[in-house]
Amino acid sequence: MRKTISLGIVAGAVAALGLLAPAHAATASSAQLSVLHAIPDTPVDVYVNGDLTLDDFQPGDLAGPLALPAGTYEVALTAPDAADASAPLIPAASVTLSAGVNYTAVAHLTEGGDPTLTPYVNDTATTAAGEGRLTVRHTAAAPAVDVLAGGTPVIEGLTNPDEATLNLAAGTISASVAAAGTTDPVIGPADVAIADGTLTIVYAWGSLEDGNLALAVQTINGLHSAPDGVNSGTGGQLAQRDSAMQLLLVGGGLVLLVAIGAGSAVAVRARASR
Repeated sequence: MRKTISLGIVAGAVAALGLLAPAHAATASSAQLSVLHAIPDTPVDVYVNGDLTLDDFQPGDLAGPLALPAGTYEVALTAPDAADASAPLIPAASVTLSAGVNYTAVAHLTEGGDPTLTPYVNDTATTAAGEGRLTVRHTAAAPAVDVLAGGTPVIEGLTNPDEATLNLAAGTISASVAAAGTTDPVIGPADVAIADGTLTIVYAWGSLEDGNLALAVQTINGLHSAPDGVNSGTGGQLAQRDSAMQLLLVGGGLVLLVAIGAGSAVAVRARASR
């Protein structure tokens, strides 16, 4: 399998998309973007404007955050080692980012098991002193679920690809995911830290039928400060396999996997918190 990419192509694509700017450099004219690859067993190559930009991107990886100029990006997803972007696994698509907004784009499976892309706006509004924010996103091929804290349902009937948000006192909770109306976990239990002034985002992903359900956890710090200064994912981007239920650090890659599962132009929009 190819493990190298032309430095010229990468440098050109990175420069063209403004990816040289660090996350904290986001301004009113740029957006922040993280990308979670949550389609099991599907490593991919990613092309931007016809150039190979990300090679052999693996399921469970979380890329970013990076500051990107507001605008629209053309991205295609191919099988690893494809000669070019002429035969994408899913038709090439456009993704539009708005200035001053913090996003996570999640490539995942629908409830029925089809690959798709869901872009989310991360709630970076200021939290009260001593509180953090927990957002749970259902991005797994599974029916509606309940989210349990200490064995008690705190979010009920969450369906793919919806999300729900709670403001909680800082501390650690024992969280698990169960089929709606039950308390028998299909993921977890696992300890989730709720930090003061931090947005913790928990993703349920994978496939219930295939037995590879997993959790991914993303953190965005600085909710006691201006949103433009938010640092999304400093040592807090984690993936967790249900079989081991052990958090492991994920990262690396670029942010260009934004078109996985999109079959047509996608305009990023905010999803209402439940």
